[in-house]
Amino acid sequence: MPSAKQIYEAVSKAILRDTSESIMKVDQDQLQSMVELLIMTKAKSKKVLLVGAGRSGLVAKAFALRLMHLGFNVYVHGETITPAVGKGDLVIAISGSGTTKLVVTAAEIAKGLGSKVLAVTSHPESPLAKVADQTMVVMGRTKEPLEKDYLARQITGEHEPLAPLGTIFEVACGIFLDCVIVILMTLLEETESDIRKRHVTIE
Repeated sequence: MPSAKQIYEAVSKAILRDTSESIMKVDQDQLQSMVELLIMTKAKSKKVLLVGAGRSGLVAKAFALRLMHLGFNVYVHGETITPAVGKGDLVIAISGSGTTKLVVTAAEIAKGLGSKVLAVTSHPESPLAKVADQTMVVMGRTKEPLEKDYLARQITGEHEPLAPLGTIFEVACGIFLDCVIVILMTLLEETESDIRKRHVTIE
């Protein structure tokens, strides 16, 4: 049985390595299109709706918070105060697999209402990506482990994946979206002082 220290050292290295590889493989044309779409949506005073389930939903909420800090008219799917979306609004749907029913269904409905749909996923051929107007690929886990036993994986050299389920996608996606925020800050000429003014003051 490995110690907590052994597991921590192995998995922290694996997560950092795999997350870094994922972020560096981002398609720059897709990134440019995503940034332009966000800027255009803000310029037209249209709504941005973030959709995600489970841990991807937490990533979506974190991105929505930062967009609010930048002055976007932004909402999160499922919240009681979230208004309807319509023509010209932007729906950002986040799902590593691209098959999460709630996310795919929300994207389909939004598309039918005339909203633009941006999919953030690891799978460009997934149902979600096929619904979307634009797709931003953020790679996550690439395969299931052949060997289930931790020590055996270390001995055989099979290091992927030590992190369970969608961890790599979710961590990489969170960091990627924070990078997008910095890009938007620069292009929109927003400063940390501007952001701080929109940050919560009742704490």
